[in-house]
Amino acid sequence: MSKFGTAALLALALAGCVSKLAEGRVRTALVDAGLSHPNAACMAERMTDRLTIGQLRKLQALQLPKRSLSDYVTTVRRVGDRELIEVTVSSALLCATGFAPEKRPG
Repeated sequence: MSKFGTAALLALALAGCVSKLAEGRVRTALVDAGLSHPNAACMAERMTDRLTIGQLRKLQALQLPKRSLSDYVTTVRRVGDRELIEVTVSSALLCATGFAPEKRPG
């Protein structure tokens, strides 16, 4: 394998590790905010795939007390980041209803 191929594989592996680490942190923050474990896991997977690290940090900075899913979405709307709001709302709806592919049993 060429040096380029090895470097590309290493970069992909590291990106996957970073993504899983971010997903775990987002999931924990959602549970801490009062969301159920299944909804938090589903939403975290969707959100880390669709949002930037900067956007995820905005969510982390909210420091929300335990709330319902609808209260969480209402609070996120105050952030003012359109893409962040859209991803959060769509993730909440799809995960809560079970329509998200991430929510379906494998």
